[in-house]
Amino acid sequence: MAKRDYYEILGVTKSATPEEIKKAYRKVAIQFHPDKNPGNKEAEEKFKEAAEAYEVLSNADKRAQYDRFGHARPGNGGGYGGHTMNMEDIFSQFGDIFGGHGSPFDSFFGGGGSRGAQRRGSNLRIKLKLNLEEIANGVEKKIKVHRLVRAEGVTFKTCTTCQGNGQVRKVVNTMLGQMVSASTCPTCQGSGQVIDKRPHGVDSSGLESREDLITIKIPAGVADGMQLSMGGKGNEAPGGGAPGDLLIMIEEQEDKDLKRDGNNLIYDLHLNFVDAALGTNVEVPSINGKLRIKIDPGTQSGKILRLRGKGIRDVNGYGVGDQLVYVNVWTPKKLTSEEKAVLEKLRTAPNFQPNPDKSEKGFFERMKEYFGQE
Repeated sequence: MAKRDYYEILGVTKSATPEEIKKAYRKVAIQFHPDKNPGNKEAEEKFKEAAEAYEVLSNADKRAQYDRFGHARPGNGGGYGGHTMNMEDIFSQFGDIFGGHGSPFDSFFGGGGSRGAQRRGSNLRIKLKLNLEEIANGVEKKIKVHRLVRAEGVTFKTCTTCQGNGQVRKVVNTMLGQMVSASTCPTCQGSGQVIDKRPHGVDSSGLESREDLITIKIPAGVADGMQLSMGGKGNEAPGGGAPGDLLIMIEEQEDKDLKRDGNNLIYDLHLNFVDAALGTNVEVPSINGKLRIKIDPGTQSGKILRLRGKGIRDVNGYGVGDQLVYVNVWTPKKLTSEEKAVLEKLRTAPNFQPNPDKSEKGFFERMKEYFGQE
C-alpha cells in the first residue's frame, strides 16, 4: 500500500510554516491518541503516521529532501519510515510542540505532570455568610477549619513499586511497534513515597485532622456565589506534597431594607399622598446609616431617585454603584367618613385631574434610566 503524503496526513499545504506544521501535528496527535481511541487500530495507525510525518516535516533538511524526492529518499533504503517508534519515543521527541509545559497526553496516562512529581493535597470548601454591610465595606473574618495535616513522628521512604516516579509503566508489543502506557502508582497514589514509620493512631495516609483558626480577608464588592481561594490552606498531602487550597464560597444574606442589583442598591420608599403632593424630607436606610433626602412637591409614584456613589464598590475596582430610591405613593385602602368628604371635594378640582406633561417620564423611560441607559 502506497504511503500517504506527509502534508496530507497533517492537513497542511507545502507552503506551511514550521509553526503551522507544529500546530497541525498537535491537533492530529490529540485526535488519534490511542488512549482516546481504545482498541481502535485505525486510530493507532494514524497516530503513528502523524508522528512520522512530523518527524520529517519539522526537520529542515529532511523536509527539503522530502519535497525533492518524496518518500523515495535516496541512500536510505528508499524511504523515511521503517524504524520502530513507541509512544515514549514520540512524547520525548516531540514534547517541544506543547510549549515546554509537558505533554497534554500526561492526563491520558493518569500522570498529570512530570515524572517524580509529588501529589498535591486536596482542596477544602467552605461557605461564608456575609451581610450587606460586610459585603459593601469588606471584612476580616476568623474562622475555624478542620484540615488534614501530616502527623508528627511520621516518616516516609521511596515507593518500591514505582521507584519514586509516582507512575507505573506498561509496555505492550503491537503490530505497530511498542506501545507504552503509564498510570498512577496504586501503592503510593502518585506521591512517590510511602509511610516508613507512623505513631499509634495515625492512619495509612500519615495524616490527622486538626482544627486551625484561619483569618480571611474579604474584599469589598463580593457577590453571592462568588468563590475565593486561599492557596495552601487546604488539606496537606501524604509524603510531603504541596497542600491544597481553601475555597471560600460567598453566601450573601438578604437585607431587610435594601435589595442588591449588581453594584446598585434599591430601596422602596412609600410616601403618603400629602407628602408626595406638598414635598417633604425623609430618611432612607443605606449601607452606612440613615440618609436624609428631599422629596420635591408633586413627586409622582414610580419616580426613581438616584443617590450616586451610595451603592457597592466594584470588587475589581471599577468604581462604586448607586442607591436607587423607588418612590411609591401610598393609597389608603380604608377611609373614614371625614376623609371621604375631604377627598370628594377634591375629586373634580381641575388641579387634581391627571395631566402629565412632556417632562414626566413614562414607565419605559424610567426603566431605561434605572438600568443606566440614559
